[in-house]
Amino acid sequence: MTCDHLKVLELAKADHWEESHAMVQKHGDELSCQIHGYLHRVEGDLSNARYWYSRGNSKLPSNTLEQEWERLYARISEV
Repeated sequence: MTCDHLKVLELAKADHWEESHAMVQKHGDELSCQIHGYLHRVEGDLSNARYWYSRGNSKLPSNTLEQEWERLYARISEV
């Protein structure tokens, strides 16, 4: 089963954090982990966000949440 990254990000943008988190937390691929980290940034849990970004071979970014959403959205077309 693969993660519907686009749906997760669309739900997050529509302020459906719980639903987007439930969808992504089942997956361990790099992009899912980074999106999971992003969701914890949105939540304000930076420690958990750091953990998930690390699992996604990345570091906690210093960009804005909107910039990070755009970056992750752009990555979907690369996958």
